[in-house]
Amino acid sequence: MNNEDTLMFDVNEINERVIRNTLEDAVEALTERGYNPINQLVGYIISGDLGYISSYKETRNKLSKIDRSTLVEVILKDYLK
Repeated sequence: MNNEDTLMFDVNEINERVIRNTLEDAVEALTERGYNPINQLVGYIISGDLGYISSYKETRNKLSKIDRSTLVEVILKDYLK
């Protein structure tokens, strides 16, 4: 590649990848703490109460930075693929 080539990237794709990684990390952390990650994430997504999410490994902090509707959108896109 020379300096005159234009590098293209999709910000939405990058954001979705970050959200997927965050969800995977959350599932891992919640499982390590003995929680059912599906139940905890559903409780959080439905209610908006971060109390469903453990602070272990900064999981609560990481999820709090992502809009819940965006979480649902990414999950549905992956499911429908």
